[in-house]
Amino acid sequence: MDLKNAQKQVDDWIKSHGVRYFNELTNMAQLTEEVGEVARIIARRYGEQSEKESDKNKDLGEELADVLFVVLCLANQTGVDLEASFNKKLDIKTERDHDRHHNNPKLK
Repeated sequence: MDLKNAQKQVDDWIKSHGVRYFNELTNMAQLTEEVGEVARIIARRYGEQSEKESDKNKDLGEELADVLFVVLCLANQTGVDLEASFNKKLDIKTERDHDRHHNNPKLK
């Protein structure tokens, strides 16, 4: 699935299952909440914190998908073509960082 199609799928879902998009500030708060849930799983499952019994069945993929869904909502409601923006950012990062990471002794 490409990002343009993903944005359309989210828009179609909102139109058929939701009443409307939440406003941008509400979606930003939701995004923060969803990123926090991802952080909690990562910190406990892959970091040094112990994982609580109640967190052991949490699905990282589902939580990442929640983040993506809200990002797609924000892109739709603010008129951002996320696919074009992502491709542009990837080009910028490729040009800027091509040798930077290869020359970083911390990554060797």
